[in-house]
Amino acid sequence: MSRISRIKGFADMFPEESERYTFMEAQARRIFGVCGFREWRTPLLELTELFRRTIGDETDVVQKEMYTFVDAKGRSLSLRPEATAGIVRAYVQESCYERERVSRVFTCGPMFRHERPQKGRMRQFHQINCECLGDPSPMADAEMILMLLEFLKAIGIGKTVLKLNSLGCVACRPAYVERLGEFLAKVSGDLCPDCKRRAAANTMRVLDCKRPECRAVLERGPKMSDFQCADCRDHFGRVTRLLDAGGAAYETDPCLVRGLDYYCRTAFEVLSADIGAQSAVAGGGRYDGLVWSLNGPDIPGVGFACGLERLAMLMPPTASAVPDFHLLVLDEGLLEDGFALMQDLRGRGLSGVMNHEVSGFKGLMRQADRSGAWFCLLLGPDEAAAGAVTVKDMREGGQRTVPRENVYDILAGDKS
Repeated sequence: MSRISRIKGFADMFPEESERYTFMEAQARRIFGVCGFREWRTPLLELTELFRRTIGDETDVVQKEMYTFVDAKGRSLSLRPEATAGIVRAYVQESCYERERVSRVFTCGPMFRHERPQKGRMRQFHQINCECLGDPSPMADAEMILMLLEFLKAIGIGKTVLKLNSLGCVACRPAYVERLGEFLAKVSGDLCPDCKRRAAANTMRVLDCKRPECRAVLERGPKMSDFQCADCRDHFGRVTRLLDAGGAAYETDPCLVRGLDYYCRTAFEVLSADIGAQSAVAGGGRYDGLVWSLNGPDIPGVGFACGLERLAMLMPPTASAVPDFHLLVLDEGLLEDGFALMQDLRGRGLSGVMNHEVSGFKGLMRQADRSGAWFCLLLGPDEAAAGAVTVKDMREGGQRTVPRENVYDILAGDKS
């Protein structure tokens, strides 16, 4: 029989890597919790129509990247390519707006997109998403951005650039889109095939093109800032003033539109030059019409997402969790006695393991060395007869035999 391999674009995560993800999620829960955000968990699988209606039929995500299939009941289902649509669907379905004026939520978990795998981009990838629903204030935008920057700082990410743009609203954006369309028609011969397609189907998506030749053309085009209504101009101005007051450095980028159709007004990305072409490590913005598009009330929203694969590439090395003890039982007849000791120490908050079979002493000590434990505990016939345990300090060296009832206090005290 042939060996079964993992699917291309999907990753196995062993302890050294998975611990980095656990650390990021723990920091997110800590920082977001301080700011009043609560964790939601939504399904990995949704009706395809959810993503068509929210992300947009003409986006690359819906057209080319979703894992979609028809189930036994004839329904079109898709693995979630992003989390915001599912959160808003749950928010509307459960009428959360009737229970609280503002909902602050976050979620962590895997997303799925059928893209060409490359550094920092997998077909199963992981995100942390944060959403604030019900608050139209620019203060909510600024709070989200500052909270994101605090999270990145907490996990050791540096050398990033925050970029901002205002995408306007339903009142002022149509005039800009019309002018942009006229400009793109004149320069069509200088654009890539994707941009030509997007210009006809979803004009503003042309601004998301990363090809240098297209970006050079777009620099000559009309800017959304010249078409903004007074409300959008005031909203963006207050966001930037709040960021200034919060000490956040940023750049404005008139070509920043994000890759999904539901964004309006504030859009932002955090970029790093240290991971190649896929330079965005986090991003988000305001999506005031998204709840309404799913048959909910006209409730505003703002949020962001972080790609954990890319963040993991930028994080400094993190120390692996170190067990408190490695118990070596040196006699077959003492295994159950050792097992009871191990369980007692674990029940009191210490971490550690023991051997389940007795082999040569040198082999057992090699296992203890490889575990990286703070202490090696030895339980043999002499220790058992004396009601004691030998405690070997694996960091400082030296060992002592102590009464069994004192083992916990010694380990907990010496480790601290």
